[in-house]
Amino acid sequence: MDEVAEIGEERVLALLADGEVEILGLMPYASNATLLTKVTDGDLTSLAVYKPQRGERPLWDFPGGTLCYREYAAWIVDRALGFGLVPPAVLRDGPAGFGALQFFVEPDEDVDLTELPSTHPDELRRMCAFDVVSNNADRKAGHCIVDPRGKLWGVDHGICFHVEPKLRTVIWLFEDEPLPSDVVGGLERFCADDTARRTLSELLDPDEVEMTYRRVARLLSGGRFPAPGAGRNVPWPPW
Repeated sequence: MDEVAEIGEERVLALLADGEVEILGLMPYASNATLLTKVTDGDLTSLAVYKPQRGERPLWDFPGGTLCYREYAAWIVDRALGFGLVPPAVLRDGPAGFGALQFFVEPDEDVDLTELPSTHPDELRRMCAFDVVSNNADRKAGHCIVDPRGKLWGVDHGICFHVEPKLRTVIWLFEDEPLPSDVVGGLERFCADDTARRTLSELLDPDEVEMTYRRVARLLSGGRFPAPGAGRNVPWPPW
């Protein structure tokens, strides 16, 4: 299937929301039920990742049944920032019940992810800022994907948006570096997007929404990428 940019994001979203979903199988190495699917709407077909709500494993620090909402909220935030890092996603019913359905990005298996700081430095900075805003508790290296056209994507955002500091990421190389102008512009754009705030209020707890905007405000006021805090700040395993 062609890239999202060629088809058009709205067409991709319509496909995900209205297409017929066929489960192809379980995806390996996932903590929760993560299913590879084929979605068909007329003559348009795509692979997609389906995460049904009832397949979520209970977590001690995140409310049960909320991970699919957080996956979708991550796309809402990325869209409002204008970074284009999170593949299009929807919430809908599917063969295994209600859950998140997200466009599948085919990875370029020849890409060495350890080289991303030199091959994709600007996109990686935007991903770093996105993770701070979303309070991403699980940015593993394997959650960064470069597609065959060379575009960087970020996936697996089910454990984001906690009210407490939870940032765990492998991307710390920009600590204390000034925020680039495109990141600042994205943060300001996000703050001005009333539609995004209303949507997040429908997906997350009110305190989680409030803390998301506080994290944005802190980034803008400090003007720099944060340094690691106390405690565990890298996910395990990091890959």
